[in-house]
Amino acid sequence: MKGTLAQVRSYERSVQLLMVNQFTINLGFYMLMPYLAAHLSGTLGLAGWVVGLVLGVRNFSQQGMFLVGGTLADRFGYKPLIVAGCVLRTLGFATLGLVDSLAALIAASAATGLAGALFNPAVRAYLAADAGERRVEAFALFNVFYQAGILLGPLVGMVLTGVDFRVTCLVSAGIFALLSIVQIRALPTRRADDSKAKENGRGGVLAQWRGILANRPFLLFSGAMIGSYVLTFQVYLALPLEVRRVGGDGEFGTAAVAGLFAVSGLSTILGQTRVTAWCKARYEPGQALTRGLAAMGLAFVPLLLSTVLPVPDSGVGLWLLAAVPPTLAALLLAIGTMIAYPFEMDTIVRLCGDRLVATHYGLYNTVCGIGITLGNLLTGAALDAAREAGVPALPWISLCALGLACAAALYALHRTGRLATPTHRPQPAVA
Repeated sequence: MKGTLAQVRSYERSVQLLMVNQFTINLGFYMLMPYLAAHLSGTLGLAGWVVGLVLGVRNFSQQGMFLVGGTLADRFGYKPLIVAGCVLRTLGFATLGLVDSLAALIAASAATGLAGALFNPAVRAYLAADAGERRVEAFALFNVFYQAGILLGPLVGMVLTGVDFRVTCLVSAGIFALLSIVQIRALPTRRADDSKAKENGRGGVLAQWRGILANRPFLLFSGAMIGSYVLTFQVYLALPLEVRRVGGDGEFGTAAVAGLFAVSGLSTILGQTRVTAWCKARYEPGQALTRGLAAMGLAFVPLLLSTVLPVPDSGVGLWLLAAVPPTLAALLLAIGTMIAYPFEMDTIVRLCGDRLVATHYGLYNTVCGIGITLGNLLTGAALDAAREAGVPALPWISLCALGLACAAALYALHRTGRLATPTHRPQPAVA
């Protein structure tokens, strides 16, 4: 950890602040969101479909607006969009804790999603710009802070929600309010150099979007990387369901599911910078990405192998079978993400020719968000089909195949030179 902090101190003040900001953003978000559904259905007594609607609006407003948020960041600067997103999330989270009407809840949920669409592309583009040639290492450190927020947030939220969920909402809103003030006062205004600013402002928005959609290597890369997000999301979907399928819904199941998240987060916090340094010394970016996706696909092999074992009726054997294979899968998914993530973020900057970076991040997030939604629907269908047909290996075979197929696609892009920095930057069309 000392080495990680020393690396953070070696960057500019803006980069350091962005990393702390991301930790705080995730802390405030994850201390509230895991408990929102229970508040809506329990405390407020809303029907299941209404709860799904409120949560779905948040996800849709974020995924659907990423491209707009990135475009605004390239047009008006990164800092204004980061601050605007934090202010909007302050209002959204405070409203969630203070209102009980459906219209207000939907509006607040939409505001929290839009907030993420505003600051996420801007933060990554800002970090890429100020980290310069050390982008890969900077994104590795960024992921450490990112995961630390995810790990600590639910623990703080559990304590606060034990008092009252409204307290959780107000504390989370207070965190975002404080974060807004700190960024207004301390985050330097990031402006592109004159030539880049002219490129970012040339032509209309639709013309710029058409130019991005004409960037074939970027689109192919985005499509190939969808699998990584579908696979890593299984820590929240397929792995907890498997723990409870084998081990039941009691205290053991709850503890084992918590262990999945702890293993995933702690392994990243402790190992990310070392893994990145090791990979950068040995592999080209495309090779590292290929290996990362392959590791994610192979993460489901322990679960596949466990399907041939008899399930004990009770005792230590049942607990081990319920907990160990999913935990190994979570660890391997974390390792695959550690390998791929810093090179993934760097590759996006290289493929866009360092132009309209936030807009490219926005479109990339939208593509992957749509992929996660479709992937989760298919994963859920595979889990149901496996139960009905008595073929428990089906979902794990499917997920393994997805990871290896995406790894093969990345390998092909790397071998054909499509992941290399473009020699000529595409000029946006004039509207």
